[in-house]
Amino acid sequence: MLNIIVFGASGQLGHCLKAVAQERALQHIFFLPEENANILDIDSLDKIFEEYKPAYCINCAAYTAVDKAEDEIELARRINRDGVENLSRFCEVYDTTLIHVSTDFVFSGNSYQPLSETDEAVPISIYGLTKLEGEQVIPTYTDKFFVLRTSWLYSEYGNNFVKTMLRLGKEREQLSVIWDQVGTPTYAIDLAGCIFTIIESGSTAFGIYHYSNEGLTSWYDFAQSIFEISNTAVKVLPIRTAEYVTKAKRPAYSVMDKSKIKRALQIEIPHWRESLETCINRL
Repeated sequence: MLNIIVFGASGQLGHCLKAVAQERALQHIFFLPEENANILDIDSLDKIFEEYKPAYCINCAAYTAVDKAEDEIELARRINRDGVENLSRFCEVYDTTLIHVSTDFVFSGNSYQPLSETDEAVPISIYGLTKLEGEQVIPTYTDKFFVLRTSWLYSEYGNNFVKTMLRLGKEREQLSVIWDQVGTPTYAIDLAGCIFTIIESGSTAFGIYHYSNEGLTSWYDFAQSIFEISNTAVKVLPIRTAEYVTKAKRPAYSVMDKSKIKRALQIEIPHWRESLETCINRL
């Protein structure tokens, strides 16, 4: 069996990859502890690739503090661009296929048609910019890669919108949630399953792909659904983005077209509400 290594294993998606690997009884997957697997540490990466000689490298490591990135530009760039460059270099040397997770934040959000992989990426935040730079550096060093852009990630693990809403719904009688940002929630367990499907398929259709759940919604409607499914009694008020000021701008519309990945892998993608029900039932 070919070895698979996972960077960023302690994060939300890393935990979901572990869960799916256990469900599918997958072996030879190594979830690397971050103290020993810093994607900015060349010596550490050298030892890891030499030890495991992986067929696949899954990169979940990223700087994801969207607002803080506006002030910590260099740190965000080091992790989201330079770290990805380091992995790309080693993947080329060891003939490893890189599976790298990116984001809908590479888009401006000014278009109101589902976004395809060929649409121009114009980030409006430092986080989005550095994630795009990470995507762009990969083909400089290796041809064997899958970039998976995803959006609005949530799960039973880590900190995310669903868990925050469930917590606030117990603490408060009323919440205000933005209604004029539209996208697609993505259950990280589904994304993890897609990643392993790519590996199990042995596909060589390398390139950039979009993966989120099906459908679209606003943050307001997403919150309403969370409370409805969980039987949480809380009043939700819709507000505009302008009423909730953040340091970084968010795309107003980031619904992604998944036609390419569905054709390439022959997969069915669940609707976001179906997956949300699964997550909340597990929680």
